[in-house]
Amino acid sequence: MLDENWDLVLVLTDLPLKDGRRVVQTKLSPVHGVGLVVVPALGVVQVAGKVRKACLRLVEQILDFDGDDSVDDIVRRAWQRAEDTEAHEGENPAQFAARVLGGNVGVLLGLVRANRPLTLALRLTQLIAVTAAAGALMLITPDIWVLASNYGPFRLGLLSLIAIAAVTASLIVGARLWEKPRRRGEREQVTLFNVATVLTMTIGVSVFYFAVFVLALAAAFLLLDAASFKQLSDQEWGVSRIVDIAWMTASLATLGGAVGAGLEEDDITRAAAYTRDSDED
Repeated sequence: MLDENWDLVLVLTDLPLKDGRRVVQTKLSPVHGVGLVVVPALGVVQVAGKVRKACLRLVEQILDFDGDDSVDDIVRRAWQRAEDTEAHEGENPAQFAARVLGGNVGVLLGLVRANRPLTLALRLTQLIAVTAAAGALMLITPDIWVLASNYGPFRLGLLSLIAIAAVTASLIVGARLWEKPRRRGEREQVTLFNVATVLTMTIGVSVFYFAVFVLALAAAFLLLDAASFKQLSDQEWGVSRIVDIAWMTASLATLGGAVGAGLEEDDITRAAAYTRDSDED
């Protein structure tokens, strides 16, 4: 697509594709503007018409068409995707990125929304497994109780940010999701790719972190008791202590999940971040 300077691509294949036992009809990568139609999955009757409808639906989703938009909205988003930023000699990367993003905010937000970042972590089994194991181990460790009791909200909050950033970076670097332009004409599109990737991963990991915290909080109330807590940690028992322990457990477990994120296969991470079955809509 970049070699030919195309704005979006629709791929038609006669190879049957499956996701587990389910036959795939269409796939979509909104960030890259690429849609795939599996022709055999559309049946044997009125194939040409079904292919046209599938292609139209993919283009609508690439342009973030939700049925309530006016024609002007669709045309504007199409032009935003198609227009190239004029080259400015001597412009540093920060100035270029700011100008690109300033003119493509709507496209960028549409790309991130279409990636469905809220369900990102559910598609990464290694991340879930390693985080769950690390959280279970840390929750019953008295040293963690003591540290959590002595840390204040600022340090616990900072640890949360570090954990989210570590997993996000591990996913992006490990799966080689950071794109590099090969020539000047690709810079704008690749910049949008990369920013959409970072935002998608950050939102997805943040939602995952919050879920880990909720689970750790529930497990702490279930497993810990006042007598054991006071005996092993020499700290006063209270709801605030339990919240601090769950907070720190979630952060450390998520940091451990960075290892699991690095173990994910590149194709799995890329599919989790970018692609989805558009025929689910």
